[in-house]
Amino acid sequence: MGIFEGLINGFSIALQGYNLIFAFVGCLLGTAIGVLPGLGPAATISLLLPVVYKMSSPATSIIFLAGIYYGSMYGGSTTSILLNLPGEAASVVTAIDGYKMALKGRAGAALGIAAIGSFIAGTIGVIGLSFVAPPLAEFALRFGPPEYFALTLVGLLLAVFLSGSSIVKGLITLLIGLLLASVGLDPMTGKVRFTGGIIGLQSGFDFVTLAMGVFGIGEILYTLEQSLKGEIVTTKIGNVFPTIKDFIEAKWAIIRGSLIGFIVGILPGGGAVVASLASYAVEKKCSKKPEEFGQGAICGVAGPESANNAASSASFIPLLTLGIPANASIAMIFAALLIQGVTPGPFLVKEHADVFWGVIASMYIGNLMLLALNLPLVGIWVQLLKVPFGILAPAVVLFTCVGVYSIANDTFSIYTLLFFGLLGYFMRKLEFEPGPLPLAFVLAPIIENSLRQSLLMSGGSMAIFFTRPIAATLFGIFIALVIAQGLQSLRRRKRSEVSPEITTGEV
Repeated sequence: MGIFEGLINGFSIALQGYNLIFAFVGCLLGTAIGVLPGLGPAATISLLLPVVYKMSSPATSIIFLAGIYYGSMYGGSTTSILLNLPGEAASVVTAIDGYKMALKGRAGAALGIAAIGSFIAGTIGVIGLSFVAPPLAEFALRFGPPEYFALTLVGLLLAVFLSGSSIVKGLITLLIGLLLASVGLDPMTGKVRFTGGIIGLQSGFDFVTLAMGVFGIGEILYTLEQSLKGEIVTTKIGNVFPTIKDFIEAKWAIIRGSLIGFIVGILPGGGAVVASLASYAVEKKCSKKPEEFGQGAICGVAGPESANNAASSASFIPLLTLGIPANASIAMIFAALLIQGVTPGPFLVKEHADVFWGVIASMYIGNLMLLALNLPLVGIWVQLLKVPFGILAPAVVLFTCVGVYSIANDTFSIYTLLFFGLLGYFMRKLEFEPGPLPLAFVLAPIIENSLRQSLLMSGGSMAIFFTRPIAATLFGIFIALVIAQGLQSLRRRKRSEVSPEITTGEV
């Protein structure tokens, strides 16, 4: 099936009434989650995974969850601009100049350029997804167990390097995820491992429970501790459509942000946060008036908002073609596909063309829906900010417990949920980035099985990873990344040793 033929087939699926409704609900819910500080797409999708069990169509469930994911990227800009509180992590950078624009009476222009930039970037990202994903899936058909083992190692390493400031904490989180995934029955020998004699653990930890605990309960407990207070812009928001002058000034920022976001979004661990930070740095360097950044520069809003939306679309490429989730939110969607009996990867486009092309087509439609939801309904989203999180949190916890119990009708699931909730809470308290944990958990079976299969193919020889061209190239990338990170750490250590001496000399 060609690309255009596939898109036509995808639109015929996405435009079905049932799928349109769930696309709209997903976009609406995603926008609301983006607006509300404290809840992000990963937490929301994890809390809604039990709903996926009740859906009969894999395409519908992924269209729904995808709408929540990229919809939250749109909604996060509203609180960043009006309240100086990012509703979503990727909108942290938007708050720098967006809030300053709002204080100067230009909240409407900031909201408008954020929505338009998000729409353009989201559309560019989906177009790139449409044309890059099919040939990449075709190429991935050459992958065997050695190639998948090397690919997953590179993906996890990138996730650690890009997801947080501390590499050591990222590696610890990664190892916790791998350890949790190994609990239960050995997939090849059938022996019980790491259960501590607890019968309930013989089938291993359920990903839905883990995700809802770490990202749902853990996020809520941590947020309830925080003082989420900000001064909302009370002046009347004028025309939310930016002027022609604003659009001309921001057009290249939107294009650059879209391209940066698309490239970064493909990388495991990259995601919208890294893309928005990279875009802001590039715009500041490209600007003729860099001193305006931080004081209400419209390019400081347009670039990062475009980048995080393009990244959200691009992150579906490794999921749909290689079966590798690029970030925590995509790991939740990965789990949703598995729940529906669909395995993401190079065979997805052939074995489940309705899911592959239906999701891509729905993203074109979803971007139009989000443009309609964000520009005219700004007033409603502002009112939503007045709902105290202390009222929302208990209701979310209650529904989470009911959802987990309904999966297996077992109280042991509730205890497991509380365990993971406390784990997620303490990870945030100790400043451990939780993103690598679900990535490691869902990729652990691929790593273990591909390693064992590779060694069976080679009679126990590790040379198989270096004699096959694709696997050898991927391992070369892995080694280069480790060396580069090691050299960077040495430079930082030398600077930290030298800087005190310089300071003493000056005094």
